[in-house]
Amino acid sequence: MLIDPRQFLQALLQAAIDRAQPASELAQNLPSPPPGGRVIVVGAGKAAAAMAAAVEAAWPDVRMEGLVITRYGHGVPTRAIQVVEAGHPMPDSAGAEAAARVARLVQSAEAGDLVLFLASGGGSALLALPAAGITLDDKRAVNAALLRSGADIGEMNAVRKHLSALKGGRLAALAAPARVLTLAISDVPGDRPDVIASGPTVPDQSTLADARAVLKRYDIQPPDSVAARLATATAETPKPGDPIFSATDFRLLATPQHSLEAAAETARTSGVTPLILSDRIEGEAREVGKALAGIAQQVAAHGQPAKAPVVLLSGGETTVTVRGSGRGGRNAEFLLGLTIALNGHPGVHAIAADTDGIDGSEDNAGAIAGPDSLARMRTAGLDPAAMLADNDAYSAFAAAGDLIVTGPTRTNVNDFRAILVLPSPG
Repeated sequence: MLIDPRQFLQALLQAAIDRAQPASELAQNLPSPPPGGRVIVVGAGKAAAAMAAAVEAAWPDVRMEGLVITRYGHGVPTRAIQVVEAGHPMPDSAGAEAAARVARLVQSAEAGDLVLFLASGGGSALLALPAAGITLDDKRAVNAALLRSGADIGEMNAVRKHLSALKGGRLAALAAPARVLTLAISDVPGDRPDVIASGPTVPDQSTLADARAVLKRYDIQPPDSVAARLATATAETPKPGDPIFSATDFRLLATPQHSLEAAAETARTSGVTPLILSDRIEGEAREVGKALAGIAQQVAAHGQPAKAPVVLLSGGETTVTVRGSGRGGRNAEFLLGLTIALNGHPGVHAIAADTDGIDGSEDNAGAIAGPDSLARMRTAGLDPAAMLADNDAYSAFAAAGDLIVTGPTRTNVNDFRAILVLPSPG
């Protein structure tokens, strides 16, 4: 069996991205339009514009109005729903102003209207309307500290929800008594509705105490206004059982597991056994890379848990604790950790990329590596271990010619990782 490892791994990534496109599932999840009522479409996330376009395509004769917020470069043409591009992962004034407009639009809904909320990864930063008493700069300061801390997405969003005028169920409160339907593309481990885009339309499972604990755990000193809000009992988010959620519904369109299954089917057609390890792997990116390198070596050495050719598939969201001054997102850092641990192991190739096409804040989706990647880095005069210590995986893979650049995919089901283990020659 002849396989071009790079073409094979890139085909798996493309299959994962294709399965997460909004148009594939959105139409069948739309309800009947309200008779005589307004249709108000709002949303936030990296897939928001593509989702809005899919709504318009599915409802060509339905009168609607609305506004969605997406990351810069992720917009698409729409007919009736306005698309605003804003900052991510750091919220900016464009996002804050657009979020204020979303709030006014939703608040105008009445009984008999339908508010359709389109949620996807990145919505937490993009729907950036600070709660009363907190400035955008306050939110940015906390967000920057969280991004560097190594906190996982659940921890980060527990804080964000309690500093927001819309997240943590507050958008649903503004929309009541109108009917609210959320269509979501999940980018979070476990697909929790209250974590996807920080759950603007669903009950919040986290508390003010949780938010305070996160800041303490990562030794983050917040601005005085943030500390004051987190100490105020009336700042608590609406919880399960609150009547504001009596007319709300939530439906998932795409998840990390769906994309892993699509990649697995693509692998089977090429005669490679797929093993889906998990759709919710979390942890420090470089350490996860080291752990998965050990599994790949077990396959190569002992044929366990399956004999080569095997591709190990996983999703989820790793984290990076930033200690250096280099460039690189969590997928590149994962892959550099894995590549160093494999140390040129023959027959093992891997790809790691964010399905939104942007690894962190760089211009690449991730990277791809083979047995000769370390050698090419060293030929370029680099020390891979030193690059990892400086959080500079981007530069290491750039020097090796191993970056994967897709551009914005306008969807997001988080990290995608595939490790191909081929049989040893002879």
